[in-house]
Amino acid sequence: MAAAAASLKLNLPSTPGGTNSRPIFRSKFRVVRCSTSTDRQELFNRIAPVYDNLNDLFSLGRHREWKNTAVSWSRAKVGDNVLDICCGSGDLAFLLSEKVGPNGKVVGLDFSKEQLSIAAARQQSNSKKCHKIIKWVEGDALDLPFPESYFDAITIGYGLRNVVDRQKSLKEAYRVLKPGSRISVLDFNKSDNPLMTSFQEWTLDNVVVPIASSQGVAEEYRYLKESIRGYLTGKELEYLALEAGFSTAKHFVLDLGLMGHLVATK
Repeated sequence: MAAAAASLKLNLPSTPGGTNSRPIFRSKFRVVRCSTSTDRQELFNRIAPVYDNLNDLFSLGRHREWKNTAVSWSRAKVGDNVLDICCGSGDLAFLLSEKVGPNGKVVGLDFSKEQLSIAAARQQSNSKKCHKIIKWVEGDALDLPFPESYFDAITIGYGLRNVVDRQKSLKEAYRVLKPGSRISVLDFNKSDNPLMTSFQEWTLDNVVVPIASSQGVAEEYRYLKESIRGYLTGKELEYLALEAGFSTAKHFVLDLGLMGHLVATK
């Protein structure tokens, strides 16, 4: 799902790392390293061409409903100025534009140029007037290029899990959000229930990775299990948001615990 690791968005200072952080190859297996922001940026660039189709296959189309929920819970409304961090190929940004209308403003930010290129191509091919208002920015979720108290609502879809410093990312979101406004964060749920965790990991190993293998990105999608294991539970996300400065934070579980949704208010 869209990555943030600039969480995941466009046009800013380059992320740390260099050529030494590129994935290495051994035998016939590609070892995908995702310990740095640069590693994660390269991963999302590689999967960009198949990202949308795989999302549809993995979720049986359910990701569209989850994303609609994320936008709805952001409380974005007509005329608002809104931001989608780790926008990927633009799904949430397009939905936000339909909420704020042609007189609103939408920024989709990601650190993956390839994802942003696909988002821009989708925008050009779409006839909806409201979709034309979206501005795509290549940037870092840890260093947002916007002034304080600038946005009426913020969303992050499948991005917070992938940033190298989640607290800093939430602090940046808090900084650019207007007082009283919301951030809506959608991602996989890290359950504290062993049975749910086992089911989730079985699904990743036996459904997600085999499907990804058919598109030549099996190793990239093996990273999902690692990233979810390293993510935060709902309670931990609530605490992290409060530590970042938000006045309230509530985490909701969706679809039998497979997905999680954090909503926090400045």
